Amino acid sequence: MKHPKGLFVLFFTEMWERFGYYLMLGIFSLYMLDAWESGGMGFSSQQKSDIYGTYIGLVYLTPFIGGILADRILGYRKSIIIGGLLMSAGYIGLSIHDNTSFYLSLLLIILGNGFFKPNISTLVGNLYNHVAYREHKDAGFNIFYMGINVGAFICNFVAAYMRINFGWGYAFLAAGIGLLLGLFVFVLGTKHIKEADVIKPLEKGDMSTGKIFLSVVLPMFTFGILGYLIPGNLLGSDTNDAFAFGCLPVITFFFYLWKTAHAADKKSISALLSVYICIIVFWAVFHQNGDALTVWANNYTDREMPASMAGVASTIGLAEEVTNLGNDTDARSAAYFRNLPSERVPEEGKSLLLVSTEIYQSVNPFWVVVLTPVIIGVFGFLNSRRKEPTTASKITIGLFITALSALVMIGAVNSVNIADEKASSWWLIATYGVVTIGELCLSPMGLSLVSKLSPPRITALMMGGFFLSTSVGNKLSGVLSGMWERYDDKTYFFLTNVLLLLVASGMMLLLLKRLNKTMKERGV
Repeated sequence: MKHPKGLFVLFFTEMWERFGYYLMLGIFSLYMLDAWESGGMGFSSQQKSDIYGTYIGLVYLTPFIGGILADRILGYRKSIIIGGLLMSAGYIGLSIHDNTSFYLSLLLIILGNGFFKPNISTLVGNLYNHVAYREHKDAGFNIFYMGINVGAFICNFVAAYMRINFGWGYAFLAAGIGLLLGLFVFVLGTKHIKEADVIKPLEKGDMSTGKIFLSVVLPMFTFGILGYLIPGNLLGSDTNDAFAFGCLPVITFFFYLWKTAHAADKKSISALLSVYICIIVFWAVFHQNGDALTVWANNYTDREMPASMAGVASTIGLAEEVTNLGNDTDARSAAYFRNLPSERVPEEGKSLLLVSTEIYQSVNPFWVVVLTPVIIGVFGFLNSRRKEPTTASKITIGLFITALSALVMIGAVNSVNIADEKASSWWLIATYGVVTIGELCLSPMGLSLVSKLSPPRITALMMGGFFLSTSVGNKLSGVLSGMWERYDDKTYFFLTNVLLLLVASGMMLLLLKRLNKTMKERGV
């Protein structure tokens, strides 16, 4: 009863949208690495990481555009419906095994997410503008975030079942259908969120929408194309160059937004831009779960099912079978046997039943669903004693705890000789458990902070800025994951993550006093 009814409409809408998004993301790297003859794209490891990083970078860059259009022209509900339909078409397009369809479908998802992602988060924040709900905003975003992860947990079981029993195409098709279910829920419950869908009028000194597109969006695409066409590679690949160049006009725009803001708004915008810079590192490490950690799960984790599980999993079609066929063993089975102790490799003609790699993508959302009530309970207890950390403090804590999760992976690397043995699944489960605590302190709190500090007329635009920082971090996750093969000792790969996160935590610590002062001045 402490929360508006519209929260639960948005909870289930986002749950189904994230079902589709994370289903696709959970199998994306595996699909790109799988041989063309097996229904995959047959890309190299480096090409896979490059495309992965570029995709999850761009999918969070377009919310900048979607935020502008929703704030000023379309409104939030129309934008969400447009975005959902585009993304659904993209997931369904991925079910077609064709190069052209592959890239066109990614484009549709990237554009669709731009319309969907910033605006549903903005609606959540707007629902709490009413004085009766205002003090429960942080908890509301935690509940909303749990909806995201219910969808993310379920989807990987569906992905594994579809991929194992019917092939890659049907798994992608399920993502598209899930998203359509989310839109159905949204349309049915739209009356509960109508009052939160308010287009803000421009104020004196605001840049017009047309001018933003001419001076920011058009240059973004132009610079991106120029970056791609520059001879050689300044940042390792053509797509890295294109992404970096394309971000320059958007970053310049946010600097302009701060420079020309009213004095009352300047502190808030400055505070948010500082936080955006720090959380880039979080996303650069966190989103390795779909690339480097998926490779770890696939190649270095002991995925053999206990006998008690194997029968049931095989019956319901969730067990992945690898067979020793001697010289004719398929590539996927051979890759698993490569660093399996010889005494555990099945005799010729025999098989092992494995936990599907996709299922490990459900460990993080499982922890989110389990730990969200715990985190809300802890902060609620501290609040009752007037000792609850500020939103900015929670983000700082989240960055530090995420650094500890990378330390767990260093333990995993050194637990066995990974060239000849596989590490226990418990290492990966523990890593996801620790990173989830960091995530719950940071990601929903980041959304809440944007909602609290943004000047009301540009809330969706500043939400787009939050997702821009996510975009840059996501692209960096692909760059970092692309370095995986360069490290013979994987300890140094994860140590790099630890050091980056500790630097970001230190930066937030230095900013904390100013951030808390700004929030106090705004009464939030």
